[in-house]
Amino acid sequence: MHQIDHSFTALPLRALADAALARARELGAAHADFRCERIRSQTLRLHDGKLQTALDADDVGLSVRVIKNGTWGFAAGVELTVQGAAKVAEQAVRVAEVAAALNREPIELADEPVHGERTWVSSYRIDPFQVDTAEKVALLAEWSGRLLADRRIDHVDAALLQVKENKFYADLAGTVTTQQRVRVHPVVEAVAIGDGLFDTMRTLAPPVGRGYEYLTGRPEEGAWDWDAELAEIPELLEAKLAAPSVEPGRYDVVIDPSNLWLTIHESIGHATELDRALGYEAAYAGTSFATPDKLGELRYGSPVMNVTGDRTAEHGLATIGYDDEGVAAQRFDIITEGVFTGYQLDRRIARLMGYERSNGCAFADSASSMPLQRMANVSLQPAPDGPSTEELIAGVERGLYIVGDKSWSIDMQRYNFQFTGQRFYRIEGGRLAGQVRDVAYQATTTDFWNSLEAVGGPQTYLLGGAFNCGKGQPGQVAPVSHGCPAALFRGVNILNALKEAGQ
Repeated sequence: MHQIDHSFTALPLRALADAALARARELGAAHADFRCERIRSQTLRLHDGKLQTALDADDVGLSVRVIKNGTWGFAAGVELTVQGAAKVAEQAVRVAEVAAALNREPIELADEPVHGERTWVSSYRIDPFQVDTAEKVALLAEWSGRLLADRRIDHVDAALLQVKENKFYADLAGTVTTQQRVRVHPVVEAVAIGDGLFDTMRTLAPPVGRGYEYLTGRPEEGAWDWDAELAEIPELLEAKLAAPSVEPGRYDVVIDPSNLWLTIHESIGHATELDRALGYEAAYAGTSFATPDKLGELRYGSPVMNVTGDRTAEHGLATIGYDDEGVAAQRFDIITEGVFTGYQLDRRIARLMGYERSNGCAFADSASSMPLQRMANVSLQPAPDGPSTEELIAGVERGLYIVGDKSWSIDMQRYNFQFTGQRFYRIEGGRLAGQVRDVAYQATTTDFWNSLEAVGGPQTYLLGGAFNCGKGQPGQVAPVSHGCPAALFRGVNILNALKEAGQ
């Protein structure tokens, strides 16, 4: 396990927290918490093997959140001195005092055990910020060159996003946490042009809570098999360009986890955020059909559907030791044998709805942001002795196999949706029978998940995800992963996206 960077721990973290919390207490705050954060990021982008973007950012700051007179107060600053920390606390209390006249919902927080002093570091081997930038650019250029050397490829875009996040948290109750996590997202996309058409093919490697070893290590050690994937892209893209357009209609579909993770994110992950279900996101990102009166009653999906929220999953993008309210990370049920059984919670929403404890879903994307209820790693569980992807395909007489995510659309209640993908294969008589184009699958959330007939075994499971899940006003982004196995759905409505677009 890595140690937390000395450049972060050398900051006067305890002195800043003590000054801020003491001042908040003096001014009558019933609750106060302090965060100091450092977020380092690097983005590298190449086009046709040539560097186009190299962006480094280092964001450091502190913030104080309080409850006074039953009202939130929040303030942030960048002056890392005890005087600066105390001033930010004063500003947060003043915000609460002014806002109290407008507040109709007294803020209370669900109880959380005091955890004392804790340190947590995510699971990775090679810190990407210890690797020379020239080395990373050279690797992306070499990958691009492999594809450009093939006559079937006309252009290649390659990118590498990297983040190292340090957080120090302290509250009046006595919980003090110091944490560090690293995440990377490499991606390569090829473009082919031919006979008046053009199309793209992107690598399926998901973003992960790993280090640089994900790019250069061995697959048996958790690295992606870049050699194998890059080698197959030209042939796959050539076949995609030559593929016939899909005939719309009802199909049985086997969906690869490289595609299904996004459907989980949009139709389950967001729908089961309790603040959204209560209407707190209505002005920006919508509400949810999965309202509290449906908890324990709604048949969300078929009996083979078991979905968990998990802030502890190894290498998950939403994995952490303690959330931004000092709550220990947990795993919890959301859907059990197809029945809607649980929400994602922060401390305020948990107390508001009568829960004894939050399940640790508060997160702020920087010191300048106030924590929001954010998504855990929401994942569909595999069947312990479940089938392989090939066995799922063998059970389909006429259907489609869908691989890789692309565009998506879903309504404000997370109920009516449409998704496309990277590539699509016809299934005939239990065998793959070549690619087709222009596929989109459309359904309502409950119809789709109730059409789930079988989930694959652990050997088909993959943790997908994204760096940039958006929420809140002002907007924040959060990293989140979604694991799932391959899965078989019966009678799904398939659209021809080209015809739907009037072309």
